[in-house]
Amino acid sequence: MKTRLLSLSLSLALVATLAACGGGSSPGNVPNSAVAQVGSTPITKANFNALMAVGFARYKASKQPVPKVGTAAYTQLRDQAITYLVQQEELQQEAQKLGVTVTQKDVDKQIDQIRKTYYNGSEKQFEAALKKDDLTLAQLLQYNVRPNLLSSKLQAKVTSNVKTSDAAALKYYNQNKASFTQPETREVRHILVNNKSLAEKLYKELKQNNGANFAQLAKKYSKDTGSAAQGGKLCVAHGGQSGACEQTVPPFDKVAFSLKTNEISPPVKSQFGWHIIQALSAVKPAHAQTFAEVKSQIQANLSQQQKTTAWQSWLAKMANDFKGKVAYQTGYAPATTTAPATTG
Repeated sequence: MKTRLLSLSLSLALVATLAACGGGSSPGNVPNSAVAQVGSTPITKANFNALMAVGFARYKASKQPVPKVGTAAYTQLRDQAITYLVQQEELQQEAQKLGVTVTQKDVDKQIDQIRKTYYNGSEKQFEAALKKDDLTLAQLLQYNVRPNLLSSKLQAKVTSNVKTSDAAALKYYNQNKASFTQPETREVRHILVNNKSLAEKLYKELKQNNGANFAQLAKKYSKDTGSAAQGGKLCVAHGGQSGACEQTVPPFDKVAFSLKTNEISPPVKSQFGWHIIQALSAVKPAHAQTFAEVKSQIQANLSQQQKTTAWQSWLAKMANDFKGKVAYQTGYAPATTTAPATTG
């Protein structure tokens, strides 16, 4: 995302879960100014050409030749663009039925989030990214931001009644107890340096004063900046992640779980450098989590799965409902649709 603001090779996976657009004949003819018609709403050639221009820009930005009319690449690009525009119109019509809208406030909030997340809140960096992609803000809004927001809001509406019962969560827990076993954990602290000689020097100093200045030395010398700020402290897990406790590389893991509480290890070499490790707590044995501990996690996961299934089913129904309601201008029907083209 930092290097490409919008990846539009015109596979156009902006609303990646969309079902195939509906096909079939439609009353009346598609206007000359349109490439397709969804119900009574035309997909204008102007909109189609604008989207194709975005696709061409993607090729140029990637330093690839722009597909020429008549080539397989151009046909594929054209079919994807038309399919996308038809899908968007279908979604828009369904959204109107359900009272789902995308407001300017929604759009502004999303753009602000993009700036903050990917460009440090900098308008200058954001505009530079648009320029690099040969993309205008209007194009970003029309073909990315608004469609994604509409899809998200529709999905939230369609799946709003999906709930996971306590009974369903308990059944899942009982069937998958092995996956809810927590590994051994313990609190340690370490100092990571690049060379053995420095590690040995620091180890000697720590042994002389029983580790009294361990935190101070970690902050000064450790190149593991995340733990250094905490005096070298880490929670480590043996054989897997466990909450905030991390699984470490084998040489570190072996020593960390073999030390006695408060014992300081001689320098230990790993792929990252040389570590000096001190065990701060006893090893907490591996244990099975109770249902109460994981109930909310299970319900959240099951609910997400059920929502995904409900959304896919809704999209499939939408595609079926639009069969016979989509018509294409001569020469514009995508190869994937069985809808007959109609002339304007």
